[in-house]
Amino acid sequence: MPTDLVAALDIGGTKIAGALVDGQGRILLRAQRPTPAREDGDTVMRAVEEVLGELTAGEPWGHVRAVGIGSAGPVDAGAGTVSPVNVPGWRGYPLVERVRAVAGGRPVELVGDGVAMTAAEHWQGAARGHDNALCMVVSTGVGGGLILGGSLHPGPTGNAGHIGHISVDLDGDPCPCGARGCVERIASGPNIARRAVEAGWRPGPDGDTSAAAVARAAHAGDPVAVASFERAAQALAAGIAATATLVEIDIAVIGGGVARAGETLFAPLRRALRDYATLSFVRDLTVAPALTGTDAGLVGAAAAALRAWPEASVERLRPAVNR
Repeated sequence: MPTDLVAALDIGGTKIAGALVDGQGRILLRAQRPTPAREDGDTVMRAVEEVLGELTAGEPWGHVRAVGIGSAGPVDAGAGTVSPVNVPGWRGYPLVERVRAVAGGRPVELVGDGVAMTAAEHWQGAARGHDNALCMVVSTGVGGGLILGGSLHPGPTGNAGHIGHISVDLDGDPCPCGARGCVERIASGPNIARRAVEAGWRPGPDGDTSAAAVARAAHAGDPVAVASFERAAQALAAGIAATATLVEIDIAVIGGGVARAGETLFAPLRRALRDYATLSFVRDLTVAPALTGTDAGLVGAAAAALRAWPEASVERLRPAVNR
């Protein structure tokens, strides 16, 4: 049994996952509950407490030195609060305080879910070895995080790198955030599907109108489905190029459900980047798929805790071997 562990929570609108993670990023114990996203805040918190209860029940909990949380946002790391758009019962909810109480007063580090994914990819994934990177989750929403100068850069509130709400179409559709033409409004899975249906695409006999179904249709050559993915790729390219120009990243890593479309997304994205990333210092920008998969939120939350509380692990974020 490792002498030092961290507990990790990955909180989203669909599920609340928890794990005990060692200093090499290996998950030793898991727990999960559905998110009661339409219930009141305390009901949602009870689901979090149930997950933590499973993690605290055994002997390994005695080795836990800190807790990392990656949560749907916005989050406010300074205040220790969360206000996830897809969990209306949590508005300014004091999540850090509540988790710390369940965790016996252990240190708690809170970051947005995009920042958590970034920490995971820098530690164990496609951004490993890169000192300046943007990592993105393109799924129901579009989130992201930054590695700058070799270190995770969550920003004062834990939301830095939230590329989904960069406006790339000043006269575009209104976004729920209040702006117009945001990357998320164009490139998220639901919006890829919405745009395809509005343009005349129709699902197959199974009636599936998800972005995954649009991706399958695009792969088969359906021109409307192809156009919807090309528009999403263009929006992503514009946001990535703007970020690269501002902070000089050399790689953009993309994960999430939409990224599972593979070259249906990545081929037009790379083409569009040639149109947007035109300055000499961003022309060699690499785009790569994420490698940490569905565990990115947990591994990243653990990584964020270990970086914030380095005394929590004597193993100090060593790369995993034969994981």
